[in-house]
Amino acid sequence: MECLTTKETIGKTIEIVKETSYAEKKSHIPERDDIDKFLDTLLIIQKKTNESSEKVEYINDCLEKLTWLNEVDEDSLKEINSLVGSAKYLHSILARQYILIGNLRKKGLSKEVIKRFKDSIDNLKESIFDLDSVFFGLPQIPGFLETTKELSLI
Repeated sequence: MECLTTKETIGKTIEIVKETSYAEKKSHIPERDDIDKFLDTLLIIQKKTNESSEKVEYINDCLEKLTWLNEVDEDSLKEINSLVGSAKYLHSILARQYILIGNLRKKGLSKEVIKRFKDSIDNLKESIFDLDSVFFGLPQIPGFLETTKELSLI
């Protein structure tokens, strides 16, 4: 072990400070413009995510209303079948979008906005399942149509 003199200790400290100072000067610390661009992008993502949530929530309401329809003819069933397929495709697109922005939530950014978006996507999946079940799954069960008609009279 060697003993450093006071001058050597000061000299080494000066070198460390100089090297660190120079390295920090060369390193890229985001400029104010970079930070502003980041925040602007985050606001755009929040706005678009909120808009998507509103649209999906409206679609969920529409799908739910359809499940209460009675006496649907064959052509309408074909349309509903097509609607179920389109809604499933929409759900897969939204799920991929959620995965992309989900990283923001994990980092603590836009938590409420992203949670609302996820909830609307989850509700869409449930609405699709309900619609498909009401018109294509449940009617195959004996007595379902009669029970549904009786319930609608209440």
